[in-house]
Amino acid sequence: MTDWLDKVAWDERGLVPAIAQERGTGDVLMFAWMNREALQKTAELGRAVYWSRSRGKLWFKGEESGHVQQVHEIRLDCDNDVVLLKVTQQGHAPGIACHTGRHSCFFSVLENGQWKPVDPVLKDPQAIYK
Repeated sequence: MTDWLDKVAWDERGLVPAIAQERGTGDVLMFAWMNREALQKTAELGRAVYWSRSRGKLWFKGEESGHVQQVHEIRLDCDNDVVLLKVTQQGHAPGIACHTGRHSCFFSVLENGQWKPVDPVLKDPQAIYK
């Protein structure tokens, strides 16, 4: 049964925004897009699957980096137009979710009119993506 997928308010491209939040810490790790197939596979596999707009295909998080997101819970917001994944980030301790080698993609803070990176690079991206 996939009736639950019909409840999602897909945009004109058939996509929905998805936020990955770390279950243990509550840290917001990343934002990505999902299409119907990505959301269905995420639910089936218990692993985050997104839609890569740049590649035009499904993106199994961690397929290149090994930084897989184990999905514990899938939530839909009150307007049915944003998905929240409660995940455990795997593949490195602490987990790396960002392609820059950081824990979270939200590593810059606005200070005095400038974006300042405040979270460390945990692993060199060139060592992650070969």
